[in-house]
Amino acid sequence: MNRITTNKVAQLVDQEIEINGWIHTRRDHGKITFFDLRDRWGLLQVVASDDTQGRVKDLRPEWVVKIKGKIVARPEKLINHNIPSGTVELQAIEVEVLNEAKTPPFEIDKDTSGVEEEVRLKYRYLDLRSERLTRNITLRSQFVQKARQFLFERNFSEIETPLLTKSTAEGSRDFVVPSRLQPGKFYALPQSPQQYKQLLMVAGLDRYFQIARAVRDEDLRADRGFEHTQIDIEMSFVKQEDILALIEAMMISVVESMGYTIKEKPFPRFTYAQAMEKFGDDKFDLRSEEDKKNGVLAYAWVIDFPFFEKTDDGGWTFTHNPFSQPLPAFLDDLKAGRNVENILTSQYDLICNGYEAGGGSIRAHDPEVLKSTYKVMGYNEQEIEDSVGHMLEAFSYGAPPHGGIALGVERNVMNLTGESYLREVQAFPMTSSGRTAIMDAPGELSTKLLKELGINTNKKGK
Repeated sequence: MNRITTNKVAQLVDQEIEINGWIHTRRDHGKITFFDLRDRWGLLQVVASDDTQGRVKDLRPEWVVKIKGKIVARPEKLINHNIPSGTVELQAIEVEVLNEAKTPPFEIDKDTSGVEEEVRLKYRYLDLRSERLTRNITLRSQFVQKARQFLFERNFSEIETPLLTKSTAEGSRDFVVPSRLQPGKFYALPQSPQQYKQLLMVAGLDRYFQIARAVRDEDLRADRGFEHTQIDIEMSFVKQEDILALIEAMMISVVESMGYTIKEKPFPRFTYAQAMEKFGDDKFDLRSEEDKKNGVLAYAWVIDFPFFEKTDDGGWTFTHNPFSQPLPAFLDDLKAGRNVENILTSQYDLICNGYEAGGGSIRAHDPEVLKSTYKVMGYNEQEIEDSVGHMLEAFSYGAPPHGGIALGVERNVMNLTGESYLREVQAFPMTSSGRTAIMDAPGELSTKLLKELGINTNKKGK
């Protein structure tokens, strides 16, 4: 007998089925016992009598069971309109216990957001059984799947890029990995696939995307963690308008197909200067209180960002990334290293409900432009070669004009769910102190492994 899930049972009235799941709740009424059976799709009411075969009286919440029985229609006055299976119930014939369970450390049948963070993440596999988190993770999967399908339909290729790469300046500190085969040398985990996707454009693979994992050693906050996932996109022979139009169409297609309402189409656009003057921030919320109550999504574009900003020591660094192309009016200034404070770049951010939902730019494809950017930031010829020499070499073989964007999966799903914390839309997030869920990392390495890697550790402050 094929397994049936709770979202399918309403169409199976008067049929005998076999269903699997967890005991969600139980209610004893003398000779009749009612159970709510839970799977990832929802709940189903099960009715067991004294004639039911199996360990009915032993069953407790979170026990894993297989139940055979007959689906029957509920009387009209007993229909539960809050769940998909609410028009039916299962009259149990046989109950088989597949696994018993200890009493969970918190109540899974309630919203777990009030449970202490350390406890929730220690038992994240239990937390994920809760209705809210199951819904969030399922919705995240739907969002990614719909975006992926949109891009496939427009002739994009999904291409993976390396996880072990070189440490380069991209805006945050790198997480590094020691090399066993080359002692004293290190790989870096990617802050983004930025350079590889540009190299794919040089390779002629002109429509790329990837559901990419990115790792950044930056200060943690509610909407930012060490790890995140992004829908990473790059295109050749495009202008800014082409990319904005594609992403706008994708977001409209994806979120409206998921049942959401968008406040304004086409998305309004603001220059960075206009955003700062009007909102005092480049991450603003265009929703009214009524919009917020109704779950409306208010998207907007912010364009024409400053390319550089002052560092603490009086030098210059990039505001977003060093691989962007300046606006045409500022190209000569960049190459000459003058008027630096006023140079604007082709960077654009997608804003939604007060969050940055994505960001990208038209890229520098001329090696002299990229080299000029690094010179403004104070790099000498050797430092430029050490940092991006491979990019300059690649560009010298005929790089097409190109540009792209990365859309943060977590930020976008936070907007869809109304959650305020990134951890509520990740399966296994980190704690606010940077410790992993369940596995309790970071941890110490064995002396043997440290020796193999050629590492001597001196704990900070000692």
